[in-house]
Amino acid sequence: MKTGEVDLIKHELFAHKWVLLALGLLSLLSLMFAASFGAANISSMDTLDVVLHQAFGIGDVPSITQRIVMELRFPRVILAFIAGAGLSIAGSVLQTVTRNPLADPYLFGISSGASFGAVIVLTLFTGSGLFASSGLLAGSGLFERFSWMTLPLGAFMGAGLSVAMVLALCGRHMSSQIERMLLSGVAISFMFGALTSLLLYFSDPQAAASVLFWSLGSFSKASWSGLIAPLVIVTGCTGIILLFKRQIMAMRAGDETAHTLGINVSRLRLQMLLLCSIITAILVANCGGIGFIGLMVPHTVRMLFPGQFPLITTALVGGVFMVWIDVIARTILSHQELPVGIITAVIGSIFFLFILGSRK
Repeated sequence: MKTGEVDLIKHELFAHKWVLLALGLLSLLSLMFAASFGAANISSMDTLDVVLHQAFGIGDVPSITQRIVMELRFPRVILAFIAGAGLSIAGSVLQTVTRNPLADPYLFGISSGASFGAVIVLTLFTGSGLFASSGLLAGSGLFERFSWMTLPLGAFMGAGLSVAMVLALCGRHMSSQIERMLLSGVAISFMFGALTSLLLYFSDPQAAASVLFWSLGSFSKASWSGLIAPLVIVTGCTGIILLFKRQIMAMRAGDETAHTLGINVSRLRLQMLLLCSIITAILVANCGGIGFIGLMVPHTVRMLFPGQFPLITTALVGGVFMVWIDVIARTILSHQELPVGIITAVIGSIFFLFILGSRK
């Protein structure tokens, strides 16, 4: 790591230290209070008692309360935070390297490609899939045993295919095809969405209903073991992006200016697209397709900090935002859970129209 890159990361940490401190505290409080919402009546003080009992052995908490909070709710809210942070980071990077404030993993086609790859694994290579029903994989249980690996791999392959198609449509002179890149992403997003619907149409009805709910975004399957891969991938990719922060910021002034500073713009843009694909793929594999987070959060943070690239701030804001979106999804309907993607799509579409109106 070069000295200048280390100094730039330190500058972001100290320049926004009070903002980061406030957001860090808000994140902890959000995780604590969000874990008290759900079907079972558990107050925030009960949640605090569970945490103190688990950490320091203080107090006496009923075992059923401990199981609900520690095994069901905390993994869920933490996964929601990781997903919000990861999608916000991916959106911020995409908007910067494409110089388009409307770019995000969902509109860019990455999320739809990842969903398509994951749905292929879920519908074709599981016990209720097409191949299993035809007897080709019946009884083998191969993909069930390796589902922890096959689902993220399928999602990443779908996301990678989406990026490759976007780059192919833009041609060799990608630097002058920024708008075309976004339009290509939208078109590919619709194409993968149609292919996903086709797979669901030919799948077993019960499996299709389950996959459809997952594809709209849900954290209901969260577990402590399932948090490892998203946490490692999102944290690792964020660290790599921070190492390239100086080069990414230079691209804001235009490709020619970045070239004069010795930056290989095409290679850097491709590297950032691949990192965003990896982040999106692992999150789609674990919680389905959740759109517009990568559009709303980075744009809001950029309005608060104009001319800057506060990546850590963006991640914290996105994490907190997603945690409370999940709380709304769990509580807005009695005895029923609403897919998270529906709520983000409603809010995001209104936000998208607001951006378009402000850019006239």
